[in-house]
Amino acid sequence: MTADDLFEQHRERFANARAVCRTRAAWSAFADQPASYPDFPAARAAGEEAFRARLGRRHELALLSVQDWVGEEVSPYTQQPLGIEYPRCDLDASFKAANTGVAAWSATTPQQRAGALLEVIDRIYRRHLFELAYAVMHTAGQSFNMSYAGSGVNALDRGIEALVYACDAMDAVTPQVRWQRSFGSTQIQLEKRYRLVPRGVAVCFTCASFPTWNAYPSMIANLATGNAVIVKPHPATVLPMAISIQVFREVLAECGFNHNLVSLVVDTTRDPIGKHIIKHPDCAIVDFTGSASFGQWVEQHAHPALCYTETAGCNAVVLDSCEDLDAVIRSLATTLCLFSAQMCTSPQNIYLPGDGVRVGTGSGATRVSVQDVSHKLADALSAIGRDPKKAAAILAAIQSPATLELIVSLQSSPANQVLLASKSYAHPDFPAARTATPLLLAASPQQRALYTTERFGPISFAIHCGNSKDALSQAAADVKEAGGLTAFVYSTDERFIADAENAFALAGSQLTVNLTGPMPLNFAAAYSGYHVTGLNPAGNASLTDAAFVASRFRIAQVRRPAA
Repeated sequence: MTADDLFEQHRERFANARAVCRTRAAWSAFADQPASYPDFPAARAAGEEAFRARLGRRHELALLSVQDWVGEEVSPYTQQPLGIEYPRCDLDASFKAANTGVAAWSATTPQQRAGALLEVIDRIYRRHLFELAYAVMHTAGQSFNMSYAGSGVNALDRGIEALVYACDAMDAVTPQVRWQRSFGSTQIQLEKRYRLVPRGVAVCFTCASFPTWNAYPSMIANLATGNAVIVKPHPATVLPMAISIQVFREVLAECGFNHNLVSLVVDTTRDPIGKHIIKHPDCAIVDFTGSASFGQWVEQHAHPALCYTETAGCNAVVLDSCEDLDAVIRSLATTLCLFSAQMCTSPQNIYLPGDGVRVGTGSGATRVSVQDVSHKLADALSAIGRDPKKAAAILAAIQSPATLELIVSLQSSPANQVLLASKSYAHPDFPAARTATPLLLAASPQQRALYTTERFGPISFAIHCGNSKDALSQAAADVKEAGGLTAFVYSTDERFIADAENAFALAGSQLTVNLTGPMPLNFAAAYSGYHVTGLNPAGNASLTDAAFVASRFRIAQVRRPAA
């Protein structure tokens, strides 16, 4: 099928996505629960078989200038190497190959590019979703359900969302016009044509814990606007991106395009190439997801390349008052445990008023001391970690051994007050899994250096402030300075809520107010939730807004006298 045929085939899905991007309502293009997937048992079994067939083998991608083969992935569940090797290619040759296809690709219509990309997304869903879920599970350490939902269908939705915004930005540019104006007694008529010109080759850095979630929208935003993409995955989680890239290349070739428009560049932890890629003269765009420290380096050194970053932050919770403290504690505990807080949206710092949390309404309200609130939270966290079945579903596994080392370091320091110690739990299905229950530390504003750095993993701080106003002020200031993607406030006082909305907006953090119940506090909905504001050190780009796509192409104008 041609790219135009593919667009017609997927037109309805694209139209629905475009409509919901404008209404911001709840919608997904795909079944967001594994059991709702067509013929789920057979599809899951086939996906697991496909994943296992890749173990211990070379992953062929027909890339150019292969120098050698590398691979160092280890399953967080078995703690055994996957044994998969990937082609390590010459960097100059990779950029040259990617550039070769840009002219023909960008000369097609936005609709044709959209058709090919919609087919990529559909094919990943129909043919590779469960294989991808197992790949994420055994590299990043997510639970199977999170790998399916968060790194599978939600990531694909984010890709479609980016495609909508890219097409809207390009559609805003009229292709041609007859322009007429009087200059004195003379009428001047010009034919003007406007051409969308891509920047060139984009490099997409993917992170270790959620490789696909940021990668799909970045890759699709670049390709939709006519650019080529080189993906540089984290060495610990190459396989999910290698599977995805294989589909991109397959569809591009079937549509008659150069498959080298999408390629893979791998490295090792001992021999990283990130800085060399960013400073390569043919690197036109950088999309980076990863650590805050390297993300800041990228922002400072990517020029003249265009740079989009999403790192991580010290996400804040302010607990002023509530009607049902137990409901608040349950929601906080579950979210603090979700994927062992290895998400950029996971809360870390919990700011508590020193004079206690007001619980209830009217004359029946009481104050619960900060110590009692902290202990209630510790008990709720402990309850999740004590139940292996619940822990496996919620905490899942620890992606990196470095996280365990950090937990041990913080927990053993005599300077730190431990409210809840972390320990491993026995995973019911994978006895060798790398696991850790949450670590909760007490802190004060005098210990800002302790908690104004992102502590990646199941680590949180109960920070004892003067009062509620002081807690809000401290939280907003820390987010603005250290970076934060999400903030959470609990209060029965509308004036306090209004102050919080203003404070966190100015600090550049998305805010959730008084949310309890089964939905994880940090759930980010495609087509509706904006992810990152770009207003603090946690990142300079947002998924998804017009700014995320509009500069990935520029406009060249041609004018001549009208016939």
